[in-house]
Amino acid sequence: MPERPPRILFVCVENSCRSQMAEGFARALSQGRLEASSAGSRPSGRVDPRAIASMKERGVDLTKQRPKGLEDLPAGVIWDCIVTMGCGDSCPHLEAKTRLNWELPDPRTMSDEEFHRVRDEIECLVRNLLELVGRSTVREGRAGEG
Repeated sequence: MPERPPRILFVCVENSCRSQMAEGFARALSQGRLEASSAGSRPSGRVDPRAIASMKERGVDLTKQRPKGLEDLPAGVIWDCIVTMGCGDSCPHLEAKTRLNWELPDPRTMSDEEFHRVRDEIECLVRNLLELVGRSTVREGRAGEG
């Protein structure tokens, strides 16, 4: 029986910018090798339009993504990795095998240049995370089966 793909959750306060970009990059770059989700402790009502435009420049479509609260996540899921976005959200009620905190500034009020710098840093961090997930999959004996 094939293993399910690793589940990664990206969390920030509003789930409108940083965590949405991280989810978008993870979905696009993993090509189905993992399940990426995002949520916020106090979700806003919409994905930041600048995040949508900035990600479009990278070929990633965020127009179908919507902010979600932590309470909107499926119950009983044990996440393989929860990544918080420098906002101090520890998500104590969410079970995870691994927790990471990316100290990322909120780009919402930054200049376009600074906003793009944060976006690019998120892309780099997601790429590194995908490499780590790939290596741990190999160690656990799941890669190359079939």
